[in-house]
Formats: sequence, C-alpha cells, structure tokens
Amino acid sequence: MLMTKRKPATIGEILVEEFMRPIGLTQGALADAMGVQRKHVNELCNDRRNVTAATALILARVFGNSADFWLNVQRRSDLWEAMHSPRERKRIERARPLTKAA
Repeated sequence: MLMTKRKPATIGEILVEEFMRPIGLTQGALADAMGVQRKHVNELCNDRRNVTAATALILARVFGNSADFWLNVQRRSDLWEAMHSPRERKRIERARPLTKAA
C-alpha cells in the first residue's frame, strides 16, 4: 500500500468542502435529510465521529453516491492515523510475519 506523508482529507473536510458548501447545505438541513440529530452531523463535520457502515449507506442515499466512497474516505484517514501515531506504530512494528502456515 502506498502511504504518503501528506495527511488525506478527512470525512469532515470532504463532507463540508465537496458536498455541503457547494450547494449551500447547512448541518441542520443535512441532519433532516439523513434522519439523524444535528449533533451527529456536527460531529461528522468536525471529525469527532467516524463513518460507520450505516452512516455510509445514509450519506450515499442522501448524496447519490456509494457507501464505498464514504467508507474509503474513512479507511484512508484511519490508516494514515495508525501509520503516523507513535503508539500505534510501536504496536505495528512488534508484529512479526508468520514463517510457516499453521
């Protein structure tokens, strides 16, 4: 997997900059469209909540794209964070490849 030094765009950045701002969508209006509380949308927009499979399906339905799109944005961000966190990096480096199949 190709890992860059540049942090990937987060769910909040993509949601706000690429979807909400261009059509003038407020957090309240998005919450209504999604059928969730405004707090849920606010946490997504401010990167305090991760996209789950259910949320990805809801966002895909609201914006007319795929759940895979939203999950991939989350996945890229999660992988980057794990690779650039000293604590997680230590855990990853402790793992050793299996030399023989069990």
